[in-house]
Amino acid sequence: MFLKAKAKRLLKHAGIRAGLETVALTRADALWPSAGGRGVIFTLHHVRPAETRTHDPNALLSVTPQFLDEAIRACAEAGLVPVALEDLPRLLADASDRRRFVAFTLDDGYRNNAEHAAPVFRRHGVPYTIFITKGFVERSRSAWWETAEALTTRLDMAEFDFGQGLEQLDMRRPAQKRAAFDRFSAFVQTAGDEDETIARLDRLARAHGLDPLAIVDRLVMDADELRALARDPLARFGAHTLTHVNLRRAGASRLRDELAGSAEAVATYVGRAPRTFAYPYGYAEAVGEREVQAAADAGFAIAVTTQPGMLGPWNLARPTAFGRVSLNGLYQKKRLVKALISGIPFKLM
Repeated sequence: MFLKAKAKRLLKHAGIRAGLETVALTRADALWPSAGGRGVIFTLHHVRPAETRTHDPNALLSVTPQFLDEAIRACAEAGLVPVALEDLPRLLADASDRRRFVAFTLDDGYRNNAEHAAPVFRRHGVPYTIFITKGFVERSRSAWWETAEALTTRLDMAEFDFGQGLEQLDMRRPAQKRAAFDRFSAFVQTAGDEDETIARLDRLARAHGLDPLAIVDRLVMDADELRALARDPLARFGAHTLTHVNLRRAGASRLRDELAGSAEAVATYVGRAPRTFAYPYGYAEAVGEREVQAAADAGFAIAVTTQPGMLGPWNLARPTAFGRVSLNGLYQKKRLVKALISGIPFKLM
């Protein structure tokens, strides 16, 4: 089973890379300039120096500061104007302004955003927006993907109930570790109540000497650090819910609370009410019309998904459903950033 999953994953990434390389090498952007629309919003998570790991299931969530620098340079060479995310609705609504824009966003408030990403943005004078989850800042909610990575890295064997009774997980080899991580990921994202599945994963971690909240404490900025970073004139902060829950799986009352409560928390941390919001996960199964309307009702000027797409006039009709393009650790080449900027890969999807 894990060999089949690995093969499928490798084929997917090989296909994506081949598509990006083809666009980059053929300079197809020159033949189809309209595909790039009015620019792009980029998504990032971790920005930190490279590490050599045999097991790195969250590799796509991490880029190096050097690659971030290259990505910014690629945008400049393509003529994109860096702007704050919150300014995009106003800029796109100006019919006399035909410039193309780029906005950089970072999800989850990782400490390395301040340590490694902020200096790069400052060097280039580029605004950036960090999306904050209150539960991470307050150390009351674990980041399950970080917990699952720590578990599968540390353990060679474990017992866990995925819903059909206890199973023995053999994680002695890297491929088995990745297969186990994928099963934990699917379990949290699809099996029953998300709070309960995360709690069960947390219990497994604690039973093996891992503290899920200590992992968050090590990785994520606290309120004081956010307050300090807010002094950077290029820094902006958006809301990212209270608990990083899949909002499409939340009831109506919780949906409202996750939006309003996270906005209040961000205002408390940085002294300014957020105008922007990022949906946790952000894919189609996590963001529907109900959630898009709820973000608008909550007063956010702009909300972003992780569903890829370029900027254009169509965004003005649904300002709480902007798409974003991932700058991720699997494709850290300047020429691939230029391929993404072209917008052509998303026209062919």
